[in-house]
Amino acid sequence: MAPATGDATGDAAATAGVPDGSPGKALGVLDSSSNEQSGTAVADVPPKRRIEGECIVAPVVGIIANPVSARDIRRVVANAAGLQIADRANIVLRVLAALKACGIEDAVMMPEQGGIGSHVERGLTRARLRGEATYPALRRLDMPVTGTVADTHRAAAEMRRLGVSAIVVLGGDGTHRAVVAHCGAVPVAGISTGTNNAFPEHREPTITGLATGLAVTGLIPAPVAFAANKRIDVTVNDADEPEIALVDVALVTERYVGARALWRPESFRELYVTFADPQVIGMSAIAGLVEPVERGESGGLMLRLAPADSRAEGIVLQAPIAPGLMARIGVTDWRRMPAGVPFLPEAKAGSIALDGEREISFSVRDRVRLTLRDEAFRTVDVGGCMRHAALNRLLAGVPAPVAAAL
Repeated sequence: MAPATGDATGDAAATAGVPDGSPGKALGVLDSSSNEQSGTAVADVPPKRRIEGECIVAPVVGIIANPVSARDIRRVVANAAGLQIADRANIVLRVLAALKACGIEDAVMMPEQGGIGSHVERGLTRARLRGEATYPALRRLDMPVTGTVADTHRAAAEMRRLGVSAIVVLGGDGTHRAVVAHCGAVPVAGISTGTNNAFPEHREPTITGLATGLAVTGLIPAPVAFAANKRIDVTVNDADEPEIALVDVALVTERYVGARALWRPESFRELYVTFADPQVIGMSAIAGLVEPVERGESGGLMLRLAPADSRAEGIVLQAPIAPGLMARIGVTDWRRMPAGVPFLPEAKAGSIALDGEREISFSVRDRVRLTLRDEAFRTVDVGGCMRHAALNRLLAGVPAPVAAAL
């Protein structure tokens, strides 16, 4: 497969690294419909936001917790686990406690019908009755709840409009993709609670909360606190708005979306990844076992796949495509995927999976184009934040020692 020619630049907004060209706005301070500050990163705005009526003047952190992540077919065909609602609520409470320790006084949370919010409220009430100032004030967004991904889209867009300094996300790759599609330049702090999680790194949520709090209060310089991330734009028939993937796009022969999750390796035909990590599971693991690509480096990787028993030229991998599910994958070709260069798939019909879930069906009449974008959105660099905090004694209350000049 060769990249398409004559269309390497892409649209200016996507190249700039902001999905729709506008950062988070402070409610009552900045008009959410204005683009006058287009391209301004949230970290460049003084983080002095607090919800007081209709004005935000001190750091506020948003929380989006998906109550139904990790409930796909991979729990049946593999050994994927799932978190109970109480476990998800406990994660939120751990994040809130860490945010409070960093001086965050206010947070907003997406409402949902799964019961996470009710469990969290009980934890907050217990702390208040004991006279403990353990958590920041928490309010839920005033929005309709449908129990679908539309809730995540709406919550991310509303948090962005309110001007939150960061959004903590509990979910899998699909949940994070839904948030990134609507959060603009607001940085995301990911916590893994899904089935196949390649994008959110596995880490104790308390540490993610600490890093987020230190980052949004300005205690850590923005270049250290936040990291740029890649995405892949998928357009079908030159649609105005592309679909996006944070980790991988897979083309499979199955025409139906069905259970959505990918678990039949004989149907895999082409794979495009933003990073290739041999330490994760899912489609990115296939690429990572062929040629690792770091999250922070430019560009990604494209692979052409075939059934392991097809006798096609190439190699056959044993790859973990789901928790506890090893599969033999034929890889006939692979090459680097430079940023900004559109690729036209060779597969003529089938379905397109975004971050491990089939979302789009296509036929020979459709024109599919895939383009990787560098610096497409930002995340809290948890490791970078905590290293900076340790070296500078940010949590010790005393200055770091200065090395003597030799």
